[in-house]
Amino acid sequence: MADSFGPMQDGDADGGVVGMGPDAGGVPRKEPIRVLVVDDHALFRRGLEIVLAAEEDIQVVGEAGDGAEAVDKAADLLPDIVLMDVRMPKRGGIEACTSIKEVAPSAKIIMLTISDEEADLYEAIKAGATGYLLKEISTDEVATAIRAVADGQSQISPSMASKLLTEFKSMIQRTDERRLVPAPRLTDRELEVLKLVATGMNNRDIAKELFISENTVKNHVRNILEKLQLHSRMEAVVYAMREKILEIR
Repeated sequence: MADSFGPMQDGDADGGVVGMGPDAGGVPRKEPIRVLVVDDHALFRRGLEIVLAAEEDIQVVGEAGDGAEAVDKAADLLPDIVLMDVRMPKRGGIEACTSIKEVAPSAKIIMLTISDEEADLYEAIKAGATGYLLKEISTDEVATAIRAVADGQSQISPSMASKLLTEFKSMIQRTDERRLVPAPRLTDRELEVLKLVATGMNNRDIAKELFISENTVKNHVRNILEKLQLHSRMEAVVYAMREKILEIR
């Protein structure tokens, strides 16, 4: 598919979204990824449906025009992925995000929006979103992001990832009292892994950096999330920066 929603964002060497999570590993799926598309523009919803219909492993099971309808549809359809705009009438995407996680806990939410406001990104993460992509990305990347999030990876547009890390640094600089020692509940190795996760590295790259196996990295990430009682790698990074566990220079 050569179509796109607009020009590509500046970002990594491949020009794609930044991933923060385990790799898919190429394991074929038994069932297609069930997607609920939420946007207040019917034409945009239809465009996404056409694009995703060409993907054998992705199935659009429903659509909604606002956040309130999205919550109802999510409760009824229990989709694997909710692809949702941030700003919509009646009920915005960020507010709906929290309710969707309550009625469909297994659903993973990707915000797909024209908004590059840092505040929207932070609120979306706090509300439980696993991905945040600008509508300027190519249509190919939408499908790729859906697969990645379904496989447990967090996805974020490169320009927003840069803003996120910049804000993390500012959060520490604004804090008078800084704690630079590892959190008591994390081992030194887990702290090393968390620091590399915070830079946007995937499991394979972390494994190469630390000279350990990819499975060992996955185990460390799982242990970190369990110890911190969090649900995603992105939440772990936000937590680490807020609690002054680590510093990004």
